[in-house]
Amino acid sequence: LQGPLDMRMNKSVQHNAEDILNSYSQQQLQRIFGEYGQVRNAKTLANTIAEARNQEEIETIEDFIKVVSPVIKGNRNKYLSQVFQALRIEVNDELNALKEFLEQTKEILKTGGRLVVISYHSLEDRIIKNFIRHGNTREAQEEDLFGGAKKHFRAINKKPIIPTAEEVKRNPRAHSARMRIAEKV
Repeated sequence: LQGPLDMRMNKSVQHNAEDILNSYSQQQLQRIFGEYGQVRNAKTLANTIAEARNQEEIETIEDFIKVVSPVIKGNRNKYLSQVFQALRIEVNDELNALKEFLEQTKEILKTGGRLVVISYHSLEDRIIKNFIRHGNTREAQEEDLFGGAKKHFRAINKKPIIPTAEEVKRNPRAHSARMRIAEKV
């Protein structure tokens, strides 16, 4: 717990979790925790962080957990997982990286090629589902020259494929995995 608040997947990325916690506005923190972590008390959490950092910078994981402990709602581990997930997504710009990847598949895959994507939380899954449905990450249906819906992909499975109870027992981290498959048309 004495470790740094880094969370970068690529050390060339300029800002880390410590920078975000100590420099983002309360509104920015609230947005991150609400959108990316789906934390119910995101406003309270953001206010608590802002007040604490005015006293002293938040530098380590231990510092951060001490700051947020008084506002934890429900299951402590689940709450902290959501908070750290939100920070990690922001630090690494994960959702934009996913969107860029998906947009590139339209150019890379040949007609009949298969797109198989596994997501590990609902934010990713929603982006993937809408990309397959609309053919873009803007969630707006593209139209052809005649005003008809332009289809880039056809969903192979209507609902995501989820791990079996046996798989989750063997690999507990698989419990949130969702796999979607689409074919380029």
